[in-house]
Amino acid sequence: MIILTLFAFIAGLVTILSPCILPILPIVLSSGVNKQGTKPSLARPLGTVLGFVLSFTFFTLFLSSIVRVLGIPSDSLRIFSVIVISFFGLTLLIPFLQNLTERLFSKISRFSPTVSSNPSFWSGIVLGITLGLLWTPCVGPILASVIALAISGTVTLSAFFITLAFSIGTAIPMLLIIRGGSQLLHRVPWLTKNTEKIQKVFGVIMILTAISIYFNLDRRFQIYIITKFPLYGAGLTKIEDIALVKERLNIVGQTNKIMVAPELIPGGDWFNSTPLTIQGLRGKVVLVDFWTYTCINCIRTLPYLHDWYEKYADNGLVIIGVHSPEFEFEKNPDNLAQAIIDFDIKYPVVQDNNFSTWRAYNNNYWPAKYLIDKDGDIRYTHFGEGEYDKTEQIIQELISEISGQKPEDQIANVIYSNEARTPEIYLGYGRGDSFASRDEEKIQSFKFPSSLSPNQVAFSGSWFVGREYIGAQIGSSLKLDFNAKDVFLVMRSTDKPVKISVYVDDVKQYFGKDNQDGEVTIDVDRLYHLITIPQAGRHILRLEFMEGGVEAYAFTFG
Repeated sequence: MIILTLFAFIAGLVTILSPCILPILPIVLSSGVNKQGTKPSLARPLGTVLGFVLSFTFFTLFLSSIVRVLGIPSDSLRIFSVIVISFFGLTLLIPFLQNLTERLFSKISRFSPTVSSNPSFWSGIVLGITLGLLWTPCVGPILASVIALAISGTVTLSAFFITLAFSIGTAIPMLLIIRGGSQLLHRVPWLTKNTEKIQKVFGVIMILTAISIYFNLDRRFQIYIITKFPLYGAGLTKIEDIALVKERLNIVGQTNKIMVAPELIPGGDWFNSTPLTIQGLRGKVVLVDFWTYTCINCIRTLPYLHDWYEKYADNGLVIIGVHSPEFEFEKNPDNLAQAIIDFDIKYPVVQDNNFSTWRAYNNNYWPAKYLIDKDGDIRYTHFGEGEYDKTEQIIQELISEISGQKPEDQIANVIYSNEARTPEIYLGYGRGDSFASRDEEKIQSFKFPSSLSPNQVAFSGSWFVGREYIGAQIGSSLKLDFNAKDVFLVMRSTDKPVKISVYVDDVKQYFGKDNQDGEVTIDVDRLYHLITIPQAGRHILRLEFMEGGVEAYAFTFG
């Protein structure tokens, strides 16, 4: 517990550098604004951080239980906090309200000794409590494990100290920011002279912040920042990924099963179903499948999922496909809806464009399967392809815990061997290694080398080099040295449907599901099956993009 508490404290300290702190930063700064003519005091900053520590610790551990026991809407406390913050903003704008608030907190402070006798300390406490209730941190593995326990109502002493350590770690830099801003207002003459105007500006900012939180604009802003600056805050939770921390987390989250299943985070579109929750599916067996519709490994698992859904849905099995997109175009709900039709998926699918549920499960893989029993505990996980018989066997065992009788269906999953020796190849500079010395995010000219190494990609003509993809211009071409039986490529057309020509060893080929007469028509954003040859082996693939207007993302093989 000591090790996890220490790492939780460090994680809290570095959280101030994450994008998750941005939505509440205006409120934090405003708590350091003093009335004109008054000296900076530690009372309000201390009250704010103390209220934050108490509130964040308490609500992280017990909010789910409070909502469940009292039967109140889960958003009601959040709305109340928004109202409180708006009121504090109004007090900075309207002197009458400010004086009224000070008189109220003065009466409260008479019952408290020392620093807490300062009225501003108690106003800081109230503000800090609302911050602790509203703030959603960037969750790393440690806090995610604690939240999973809290959702299930299993709050341990270890979970309490870990959450407290995280909140204290976050509060320390928060206190320094508040105190620093207050000192700056006091020591810079121009700021001191205009304190009243600055106070009103912060009042407006607080009200605007409260409104944005109410309409979830803060989350959209956060998503925009993360999308615009993908490296901002990246790696801040890596300190929690070391083996020692993972070992201790297994102990903290240990039950006589495996671990409590995190809830599905709301916000994405649902297909084939109304929104579902893990809590609402208690009493059933749930298979949560993380996938994305252009991932060939995910696609290969879909027939097994379809078969299990057909066989066991009437016995209490619920399959939920959590679609966590690998590429930007996969976030489009219309594209996903078409993919669901193309793959004949009948079970519920939810979009996870922000990777919220992905992070809640601390997942790292496509595909990944989590089997959850009737009590909401994860009993089995599998990452990648394979182990279909074992997975189905555990499905039957978990169903038998519901009905007392094991299904009599025969387990006979066909296993398809993958003879490909060429690994998945990404073409954009963000995940590929073809452009280390080239300019990025611009059109460049390329020439084919005299020969290719195994698994090497080469380009000819003009190409736009993007983070996720490489964009073919008119007359450009591509070569690939591969060793496989099947070749797939994720592509999209930038405008109208276009055709590309497919050659293998300089011969125009007519193989592949999407290959008609040696040509593939790119009309929707998806994975295209370019070629299937009789036997896996080493060959040279050449693609001719005579019309241009195609974005190529990643090769996969089978």
